[in-house]
Amino acid sequence: MVCTYCNGKTEVVNSRHQKRLNQVWRRRHCLNCGATFSTHEVTAYEGSWRVQDTKGGLHPFLRDKLLLSVYKSLEHRPQAVEEAGSLVATIIGALAQQADQGLLETENVALTAHAVLNNFDTPAAVHYAAFHKL
Repeated sequence: MVCTYCNGKTEVVNSRHQKRLNQVWRRRHCLNCGATFSTHEVTAYEGSWRVQDTKGGLHPFLRDKLLLSVYKSLEHRPQAVEEAGSLVATIIGALAQQADQGLLETENVALTAHAVLNNFDTPAAVHYAAFHKL
């Protein structure tokens, strides 16, 4: 990784896995200018997971598509954007346990999202279910 300030070479001085967010936090130090900064590494699910629709077609898993559908269900809440991001991280964590060789079914994605929403906000889960035919 290169430094965000001078594009010099960096080294990792601290690293922690964040289970809830399913990412790795790293503290980096630039060997050139001496700057210290943090990075967050997240898996690019678009390239590793496929979602099979009801007709058998395969599509890449799109985190942003899931985020938008969860956000639309939470629009009535004052912190909808932040809460949607956290809930999507929880949903992806649950989906990671279900993904069989990177393959998910559309119905399982919707059911998992609905279950997580139902635990968090029942009206949001009802809204989600209405638009995803659960």
